[in-house]
Amino acid sequence: MAGVSAPPVDPTHLDGPWYKLLTKYHWFVFAVAALGWLFDTMDQQLFVLARDEAVADLLKISPTDPQLAKFGGNATMVFLFGWAAGGLGFGIMGDRVGRVKTMLATILLYSIFTGLSVFATGYYDFMAYRFLTGLGVGGEFAVGVALVAEVMPDRARPYALSWLQALSAVGNCTAALIYIVLGHLQSSGALDGLTLPGGTPFTAWRIAFSIGTLPALLAIFVRRKLKEPERWQAADAKHQKRGSYAELFGNPILRRNAFIGLAIGFAGVVGLWGIGFFSVQLQKSVFRELFTQEGMTGIELEGAIKKWSGYTSLMLNVGAFFGMILSGLVAQRLGRRKAFAIAFTLGMLSTASVFAFFDSRTHVFTLIPLMGVCLLSIFGCLAIYFPELFPTRLRSTGTSFCYNVGRFVAAVGPFMFGFLTSSVFAGYKEIHPSMPMRYAGVSMCAIFLLGLAVLPFAPETKGKPLPE
Repeated sequence: MAGVSAPPVDPTHLDGPWYKLLTKYHWFVFAVAALGWLFDTMDQQLFVLARDEAVADLLKISPTDPQLAKFGGNATMVFLFGWAAGGLGFGIMGDRVGRVKTMLATILLYSIFTGLSVFATGYYDFMAYRFLTGLGVGGEFAVGVALVAEVMPDRARPYALSWLQALSAVGNCTAALIYIVLGHLQSSGALDGLTLPGGTPFTAWRIAFSIGTLPALLAIFVRRKLKEPERWQAADAKHQKRGSYAELFGNPILRRNAFIGLAIGFAGVVGLWGIGFFSVQLQKSVFRELFTQEGMTGIELEGAIKKWSGYTSLMLNVGAFFGMILSGLVAQRLGRRKAFAIAFTLGMLSTASVFAFFDSRTHVFTLIPLMGVCLLSIFGCLAIYFPELFPTRLRSTGTSFCYNVGRFVAAVGPFMFGFLTSSVFAGYKEIHPSMPMRYAGVSMCAIFLLGLAVLPFAPETKGKPLPE
């Protein structure tokens, strides 16, 4: 397979299911890009699940300390800043030196620094490792979707991209399963006495981050087999200026597309990272109270909370998988703008419902997966839409701008959630420990209205070929 590039597609072969248009090489490219993004999201979700435990451990504070929401929100904000910075830098690199080389660099980066997080000795070096991990995490998405978009036949492209995004849920589910297993091991006492060299306890959160180093193995495979797409090679041969923000913003149409994409991406990212992913923290607060009332204490209590955090994450991402698949079908049949409108509306309603009503084990299997379907359908639409807004020479740059400048701004979302929980609504803790978080989550759902407000100005790209 080495030295092989994607063969031209026979234009007469356009009937039948989209996947029948794909050659073996198309499937190979899809598999590599999907694995890269899958491992990327596994790393993200391991952080979401282990964040509170890691921060409490490193700061030597109680898991019930009201300041934990603030410190956890700050750690998430720093991670998102790294994600945004890496996305912008690697987006340019993807257009200038190629999709494959950039993907290799991003996978290695997020694997190595996830591994180094295991050895954090304090809150601030932990945040530094998370920032550096974020550099790689942010860069991988733009080059991955650009690679798949440019290799796939036009009719297959939106379906392939929605499946690429949907398979990210498999990475999230993998992280959830890892956390469930760690919860069982902690409850049984199997993790007691494990130490790192130097005597640092090898606790569950450190074990989780050590597993996050495994994607580095994929980078070896990427370097040996994957080739640059023909579209990128053709743009390279023309000696056009590639990976340039001056070029992106110098063209009025591309500049408009970039800022519209930025607003849409910002609303989606805040909705997920500033609200939706804090549903795990809400679940922990609710279940800590519930399990204590049921008589659980000590390692049994902590292990049970960890297991149910894993179940919550798992169910959210099972829903996310189907949401992202459905978003691809809706986008292809109704158009991109209508698909976004449906996703933002349902995302707002389902997320607000979780923070307003979640209070039992049953809701882990009802409200949480419903939120996953609705909220993550936004990201299925993003993966399809962003590559369609920009020409080949600026595709990675433009996609990164929409997704990652939005993430820079969206990094205030976790900070705002922590601030609302620990300060603005802190007084409601007397009613129930989860109440400040509930009020914060429902209040912040207003962000989805921004996404809806921008849609009338967004270009419709349904049925159009990728711009060259």
